[in-house]
Amino acid sequence: MAVADVKKNSEQRMQKSIETLKSDLAKVRTGRAHTGILDHVMVDYYGSPTNITQVANVTLIDARTIGVQPWEKKMLNAIEKAIRDSDLGLNPSSQGDMIRVPTPPLTEERRKEMVKLVKTEGEGAKIAVRNIRRDANETLKKMLKDKECSEDDERRAQDDVQKLTDKFVAEVDKLLLEKEKEVLTV
Repeated sequence: MAVADVKKNSEQRMQKSIETLKSDLAKVRTGRAHTGILDHVMVDYYGSPTNITQVANVTLIDARTIGVQPWEKKMLNAIEKAIRDSDLGLNPSSQGDMIRVPTPPLTEERRKEMVKLVKTEGEGAKIAVRNIRRDANETLKKMLKDKECSEDDERRAQDDVQKLTDKFVAEVDKLLLEKEKEVLTV
């Protein structure tokens, strides 16, 4: 393994941490409706748990209402039950062959809880990025010890990995600020 491979591998893993954070933050509910809220709801589809997006069309009706249109009429009750039983605190209602899912406005207290959750998610992402830096530095030290690279190469690579770490931690901070603002906006 070359020094460049260590840096490239670290950058890819840090990017994955950012992608994971983005998907985790998308799950955090703000005052507005968005279809991503239901992405992790599983529906009993002929005995096997299936993602809601694979059995229905999920759309936004307005700023506070999500519309779920099952592809099979007999899935209506199963989808409604799955949304109600999820830990999202939503109360769907059937209207003909469509399910309307109103998202209740968040209370001030609930918004503060959401901000805490966002900060916790962000801290987890920062820890992941720092752990990747630690792994890369250990690999570089081992390469130096095994005489696979020079001291200068190892030092330069560690500086590069630190720059990557700083860049990704700054990106995490930026994502957290955006999400906090979004959650606190009434």
